[in-house]
Amino acid sequence: MDPIETITGPVSVLKRDDVDTDQIIPKQFLKRVERTGFGEFLFYDWAKEPGWELPVNQILVTGRNFGCGSSREHAPWALEDYGFKAVIAKSFADIFKSNCTKCGLLPVQLTSDEVDAIAAAGHAQVDLAAQEVRWEGGTASFEIDPEIKHRLLNGLDDIALTLQQDGDIAAYEGARERFGPDTLQVA
Repeated sequence: MDPIETITGPVSVLKRDDVDTDQIIPKQFLKRVERTGFGEFLFYDWAKEPGWELPVNQILVTGRNFGCGSSREHAPWALEDYGFKAVIAKSFADIFKSNCTKCGLLPVQLTSDEVDAIAAAGHAQVDLAAQEVRWEGGTASFEIDPEIKHRLLNGLDDIALTLQQDGDIAAYEGARERFGPDTLQVA
């Protein structure tokens, strides 16, 4: 997972509320075992609508309750694979928000007026270290759990975070009492 510090650029705007995970990535595309290859199916059904356009930018600006529905991890994977690094919304479904941070996609919740202003500006800078979003004519602060912020700033997914404890894990495994056959790998 790549570290996130500052994301700057034009924004893609999806003016819809209550976008659920099945709309983000329909169920028929969930057969992959890798985390890649989902971007081409992002908003698959909507992409067939006349006039649909969602430019590939690093920042997506959208409405309230984004990511509602099922808990599928594929939705953040599809957004990330499409090219997004941050999603700015009026609100998020809790599980979706958590899944985003586990794959390195930054969810930023702002007020309705702030989201609308960023969408109108068409360009923004998301500064994770400062916990700010800046755009022409405005600045907004956002909240993020300190541990999640640390993980995202340092590019640490759950596995990398666990591997930081490698010495403690090895010490525990070396010292614990074993009953039955030894199943550890022979060196």
